[in-house]
Amino acid sequence: MIWRWFTAIIGCYGFAVASAMLTARVLPVSSDMARVEVTGWPMLLSFLVYAMAGLWTLHEIRLGRVSAVIWGSTLVMAGLLWWLGVRA
Repeated sequence: MIWRWFTAIIGCYGFAVASAMLTARVLPVSSDMARVEVTGWPMLLSFLVYAMAGLWTLHEIRLGRVSAVIWGSTLVMAGLLWWLGVRA
């Protein structure tokens, strides 16, 4: 039960942050939009992602599946962010 709560709190936070950062990095920046506007929407949606992932983590019966999905996708998104680098 401790690992499930740790995954729900810390793992889902990492999942939400990584998904927001990756979405903000991948979205195109046009000349009319500022970089702040492109970053703002994924950050707002990350609160919803965090809540949904946390509820799913506590609802799913199989702990192995929860851990694999949350921690695995967080690591994949963090790896993609590292590979893409900083937007110039």
